[in-house]
Amino acid sequence: MCRNIVPLNNLEPAATDEECHDAALQFVRKISGTNAPSRANQAVFDRAIAEIALATRQLLDDLVTAAPPKNRAAEAAKRQARSAERYEAIRVYQQEKRAARASS
Repeated sequence: MCRNIVPLNNLEPAATDEECHDAALQFVRKISGTNAPSRANQAVFDRAIAEIALATRQLLDDLVTAAPPKNRAAEAAKRQARSAERYEAIRVYQQEKRAARASS
């Protein structure tokens, strides 16, 4: 799944329509393979985003859970920590690769 699409269910406060739109936009960009469609495809691109955002909103409104709502700030902190770990691992790998090349 695209890392830019974050779980929106069971958050306190609840997900906004803008967040549903942003998730739909990321989804359409991912599956279409483009960030900016051509003028010929703009209407189709926009319609897909609107339809997916509506479906997302309906899904979130209809989901039922017994779990307590998640704290947005805590969830964001977890995502940032995972991201920092990922990028640190990449940085270390690249540093080791450069060192190995330099020693050969």
